[in-house]
Amino acid sequence: MDKRILSTGAILGMIAIILGAFGAHALKKVLSIEQLSTFETGVRYQMYHALFLLFFGLMKYIPQKTKKVIYFLVLFGVILFSGSIYLLATNDLTSFDFKIIGFVTPIGGLLLILGWGVLLMNIMNKKSQN
Repeated sequence: MDKRILSTGAILGMIAIILGAFGAHALKKVLSIEQLSTFETGVRYQMYHALFLLFFGLMKYIPQKTKKVIYFLVLFGVILFSGSIYLLATNDLTSFDFKIIGFVTPIGGLLLILGWGVLLMNIMNKKSQN
């Protein structure tokens, strides 16, 4: 599980850099300042959670079952949260109206919060070894 978590963190980080550069260069010419700012929010949260997965994947005292739960909460949270933000920010560039999927953004955000919450609960319930 640790290798999967670390690999996913690296992949999400790499994609965040690619999308950030794409937004800063290609999309800068076709999106409004507000749309570009929205797109950058998706990139920023994706990168935060890529780093979270890298950090979290190196933790040895979290049980594998708990790691699996947190991993899937964060992975699907990023996909729903950042993914929907990317689509909504670039909505004007396609003929499909992505506003109908706007409801998944807060669901993704909730999954991210739950991932952090499960980690916090696990840390707080961990018996001190000092």
